[in-house]
Amino acid sequence: MAGKILVLGATGTVGTHLVAQLLAAGETVRAATRNATPIAGAEAIRFDLADAATHGPAFEGVDRAFLLLPTGHLAIEESFGALIAAAAVRRVKVVMMSVFGADADDTIPYRRTEIALQRSGTPHVILRPNWFADNFHSFWREGICHGVIAVPAAEGRTSFIDARDIAACAAAALRSDRFDGQAFNLTGPAPLGYAEAAAILSAAAGRAIRYLPVDDAGFIVMLTGAGVPTEYAGFLAAIFHPVREGWTSAVTADVQTLTGTAPRSLASYAADNAALFRG
Repeated sequence: MAGKILVLGATGTVGTHLVAQLLAAGETVRAATRNATPIAGAEAIRFDLADAATHGPAFEGVDRAFLLLPTGHLAIEESFGALIAAAAVRRVKVVMMSVFGADADDTIPYRRTEIALQRSGTPHVILRPNWFADNFHSFWREGICHGVIAVPAAEGRTSFIDARDIAACAAAALRSDRFDGQAFNLTGPAPLGYAEAAAILSAAAGRAIRYLPVDDAGFIVMLTGAGVPTEYAGFLAAIFHPVREGWTSAVTADVQTLTGTAPRSLASYAADNAALFRG
């Protein structure tokens, strides 16, 4: 496909990999970040969800866009609504990153956003990734450096997905119209409990990392003590409820469907990022 692709969050967990994969495939990329961070081979542009004046220019002259909201952002419908409107009026194809399980209930904000996109009339693909394997070296890294993963997951299991695989799925959706109008639930290859995940990380790091189950209240105290805003700490605690209920243990073939390649295992992720877990 010809034309230019807008990537929001171009220096983020998924965006970094997506921009690199698109450029490697010969695509023309407009990389959007709050500070118009330069990225070799891409056109940098300033984009700030809180500044509507940056929205229109980001979408001008592109024919495809990868849309997501930044970590910690809770105004889901309002923010995505503005982005969808900006894309739809220009007939820009949207690949939107939603969340795993959003389709369980039409009252979920992400699901309401998906419905708005479906009704917008613009070409689209919806991606719903499960919990990122990469959370272990971002959200949970400080604890891991002290040998502990302390989260309120109880004995729940999750089919963790590598951000590189999410990016590959987004690239496939952006580079072809074969998947238009569809939604995909993206998972890793196997459901794992956090104790199993800790054992995998321990093997990669060459040191002991253990799982410490905590309750929601203790988790919120721990997060706020580390500087996480109270509202967002409460949100993070709440989204562990589906983990405890077993709803994040599903495994799908959607990564294979989109990319032609099986998703990476958590062991593969851990081996590739072992240096980050050595303390």
